[in-house]
Amino acid sequence: MALKSSNKVETNRYELVVEIDGETFMKAVDAVYKREVKKINIPGFRKGKAPRRLIEKEFGEGVFYEDAIKDLYPAAIVEAAEEAGLDMIRDKVDLDITKAEKDGLEFKAVITVSPEVEIKDYKGITYAPASLEVTPEDIDEEIRKVQKRNSRLITVEDRAAQLEDIAVIDFKGILDGEAFEGGTSENYSLTLGSGSFIPGFEDQIVGHNAGEEFTIDVTFPEDYQAEELKGKAVQFEIRLHEIKTHELPEVDDEFVKDVSEFDTVDDYRADLKAKLEETKKSEAENTKENQIAEKLIDLLEAEVPEAMYENQLDTIVDEFAMNLRSQGLDLNTYMQYTGLTEDKLRDTYRPRAEAQVKLRLALRKIAELEGLKASDEDIEAKYNELAETYKVDVKRVKAAFGPSTLAGDIESERAMDFVKENAVEKAEEESAE
Repeated sequence: MALKSSNKVETNRYELVVEIDGETFMKAVDAVYKREVKKINIPGFRKGKAPRRLIEKEFGEGVFYEDAIKDLYPAAIVEAAEEAGLDMIRDKVDLDITKAEKDGLEFKAVITVSPEVEIKDYKGITYAPASLEVTPEDIDEEIRKVQKRNSRLITVEDRAAQLEDIAVIDFKGILDGEAFEGGTSENYSLTLGSGSFIPGFEDQIVGHNAGEEFTIDVTFPEDYQAEELKGKAVQFEIRLHEIKTHELPEVDDEFVKDVSEFDTVDDYRADLKAKLEETKKSEAENTKENQIAEKLIDLLEAEVPEAMYENQLDTIVDEFAMNLRSQGLDLNTYMQYTGLTEDKLRDTYRPRAEAQVKLRLALRKIAELEGLKASDEDIEAKYNELAETYKVDVKRVKAAFGPSTLAGDIESERAMDFVKENAVEKAEEESAE
């Protein structure tokens, strides 16, 4: 492969003129012939046994050229972009074959590249620190969670339903005087205050007693997945069969011995406090990083190609689909259940994709400006770290991630660390504004 020229034709688009020598092109043509000959019939020869010269005589000298070009040009373009010092991104390539003969192949390819980036004032970014204080109420809440996990469910007979109770109900939804599809169920156990049902539904069960029958009025949200119910005011006929609640165990030394390795409530609370302090530190660091990330995105100056956003959206949707598969559900089935379309799903994740792309561009530029380059040793160490983390052979990691990808990740991490180290904590009065 030889790069003959590289010229900018518009923002983030370059035209490459690439030449491939005759020997390489003819090897690719011969590879296509060997692959395709099995499908070709030539009178006088068994199927798949016709010589290449006879096939070319019958169908034309360039019969295998198109497929050979398809085999050659993707890698040739990547190599040419690297030679030109261009950071090519995945996008539609405009290809123009200017020569395809025995003595070689030549083509023009217009590619999309990463944008030119500028970023200033990334040193001294201010952030509002999160509180690290662990209050007695925080500890009480953690203990309450453990109590609930160790509670027993009892039936309530002496009072009306309250938030956090479990109401066993029949319900039937009525729209314009008719029951609507999916709006009816019997003996449904609903935790009041869980937000499982549409706004207003659970709140209107609170205050009713077991055995009551009543009607509630609710309005479906404008963004509800079922088109025929969006924004519609409906009624639900309710029969409240039973109210259940969690009876919590008493918090004493015996309880502590049952749920932990400690013998006393005081020791247990001290341990919970220490763990909550570690959690708060981690949360505070995440809060700091998120604030800094938002400011870096605002500081970025770049005309980002649409393809970069679309590529990141592809990654996010693929990860979403992978998570669904881990739960035994495929993406198409999920969309049928929820009424989503792929376009709506992509619209939902669009802001996240844009933020991730912009942050990555900002961090890569800071790494460049601050000389935070990843060495070959750094990349090798990262390969080994990933192999250890995922308990796989390092060769598998190398097959999955190219060195440039890992270098970019390392440099971005270093850039974020650099910006965080140089960030300035807001004064308390500034944080309150």
